[in-house]
Amino acid sequence: MSDVYWEQPADTARARVTELLSAWDRDVFHRVATRHWPGAEPLLPRLSRSANHGLLWFGTAAGIAALGRGARSRRAAVRGVASLALASATINTVAKRSVRRARPVLDAVPVVRRLKKQPFTTSFPSGHSASAAAFATGVLLESRGWGAAVVPVAAAVALSRVYTGAHYPSDVLVGTALGVGAAFAVRGLVPTRSQLPAPGRPHADAPALPDGTDVVVVVNLASGSSTDMAAVVRDALPGAEVVECPAEEVEEELERAAGRCRALGVVGGDGTVNRAAVAAARHRVPLAVFPGGTLNHFAYDLGVESVQDTCRAVADGDAVRVDLGRFTPGPDGADHGYFLNTFSLGVYPELVRLRERWSPRIGGVPAGVLGALKVLRGEHPLEAELHGRRRPLWLLFAGNGMYRRMGPTPGRRADLADGLLDVRVVHGGRLPGLRLLAAVLAGPLSRSPVHAAVKLRRLRIEGLSPGTVLAYDGEVTQAPPDLLVDKQDEALTVYRPQIRS
Repeated sequence: MSDVYWEQPADTARARVTELLSAWDRDVFHRVATRHWPGAEPLLPRLSRSANHGLLWFGTAAGIAALGRGARSRRAAVRGVASLALASATINTVAKRSVRRARPVLDAVPVVRRLKKQPFTTSFPSGHSASAAAFATGVLLESRGWGAAVVPVAAAVALSRVYTGAHYPSDVLVGTALGVGAAFAVRGLVPTRSQLPAPGRPHADAPALPDGTDVVVVVNLASGSSTDMAAVVRDALPGAEVVECPAEEVEEELERAAGRCRALGVVGGDGTVNRAAVAAARHRVPLAVFPGGTLNHFAYDLGVESVQDTCRAVADGDAVRVDLGRFTPGPDGADHGYFLNTFSLGVYPELVRLRERWSPRIGGVPAGVLGALKVLRGEHPLEAELHGRRRPLWLLFAGNGMYRRMGPTPGRRADLADGLLDVRVVHGGRLPGLRLLAAVLAGPLSRSPVHAAVKLRRLRIEGLSPGTVLAYDGEVTQAPPDLLVDKQDEALTVYRPQIRS
């Protein structure tokens, strides 16, 4: 019989397959419609309606970002929404216009299950299922914990579309497949953090301290969640000494702690971590960074996203060596200043200064927005001599290590011990805001009339005007007339957890 079937013309065989699939579709739809589902009648129709226009998923994303701790939760929320947006655009602009399938007949569906407002678009594929699958897969790719919570809800939304009679099962299956595909397409454009190698070169020997004995952790009480994080550190490392102090005493306390410990820990933002790194390098002790600030750039580039990550690395003795950026002379008469992340001149230091001045009164985000509007009015660019040539500049940026883009998103560093400075310059001229935007769009290694980016081991800056400010790791200070920016290669040992599959 199979031989006879395959000898049939292609059109006949295709029609036969279509007929079998349609029969299966109608049969499963009828079984779902006529079966009693305990507890489903008050739940699934409401759940289906709540997913209209993605409202359920936008609310879920906001909840994940607000309730989750750390950057991983925020990335999961953003990735879920981005995946949903791509899936919705694909379904509504291409898929539904390609296959114009009528909605199921609702005769077999009990009235209590039916949606109060019936959809008017074509049935194939299910947009609700695509959005649910895209959002859940996007969240899961970034965070297994949040994904495990979201996937059952997404599956219930997909089931509700058949349960309420809005779609045939094949509509839901194809929509789900398209949603999953959209999430993976977004991951192709913007890799997840797990796809990127943590900066693991070169490995460093550091003491394994399972209960935290001989670890002194200095906590900056000015950091937003410092008190909560200090409690978590005490629970995870009961043998550690945890010292909580106000911001003005942090530097002195770090110096004292580094002189009496086998490993120095720090809870705070990038500025606090900068001071801890200098103390740890001076006393030749490894540094344990517990991300407790707003941005935590160094910790995240290192592969540390939570207190638990750092505690695991300290317990196992997993560490790497990293470079220290250096500028000479340093602030307040010091021989050198150091940076873990970035050094900059121009509009960014001015923005930081304005943000710090206004944030106590209006909050950090509004202060940042108002500061950006003020500095981008473009009164006068700074002037400096670079490589023997004097030129106007809106921005000079030097990163401690090369930044690499993650798709269209801002970059991260894959190697914190590469011995290089990532130097970028935005030249002076009219319309600094447009010039800065052009520099961002041009990419890290492009050359354009407004933007230049080079790899250097050292950079000499001369002829700065009095009153020029510089920023390093979020700190702002007066710049001397002449500066040398370079690196101390592999000067610091930092705990960093091994990636576990």
